[in-house]
Amino acid sequence: MGKIEKITKQTENRFLNMFELDTLRKNGTRSKYYVSSRAERTEDLKLETHINKPDGVIIYAVTEDKSKVLLVRQYRYPIDAYVYELPAGLIDEGETFRQAAIREVHEETGMILHPIEADPMFEAPRYTTVGMTDESCACVFGYVTGELSAKYLEDSEEIIQVLADRDEVRRILKEENVAASCAYHIIRFMREDDPFEYVRKG
Repeated sequence: MGKIEKITKQTENRFLNMFELDTLRKNGTRSKYYVSSRAERTEDLKLETHINKPDGVIIYAVTEDKSKVLLVRQYRYPIDAYVYELPAGLIDEGETFRQAAIREVHEETGMILHPIEADPMFEAPRYTTVGMTDESCACVFGYVTGELSAKYLEDSEEIIQVLADRDEVRRILKEENVAASCAYHIIRFMREDDPFEYVRKG
């Protein structure tokens, strides 16, 4: 098993920072490894705490009649293109992940999220891209009501709100950029009549 000998924080940003690790590999050689993190301090890195506290939340939500899934089509600088995603965002200080989910859905889409009681196993925080970041997100499942609106978006956000039926989901998966965390859920949505059957308690 490898060993981390030293951690050096390289940036001072509000939402994302880079850390340089001096590592000792299992074969005895030394190397540098770079980790991005939502942590602002070295001592808050998950490699230090070994606690998987969620940084953010991802929301899988459908309309009450289960005919459409709520998506966002968002411009992302790393690929200089739009990508389809589930609504998501960071958890604010003092929020539970479900409170964050309700807030984020409203801010990004204008709709009201009504979370369901899901088995905690499916809501547990999971790492997003563990080869480059310690970020983890909890998942919230629920129904949405209301109308799509962009009026609550921040000026920096380039988001198009989408309610997609199963035919549109199939087209999106075939033709568009889709985030991995989104693709898994909308594949199930496309295939199953009850999108939440597999996450319910009991």
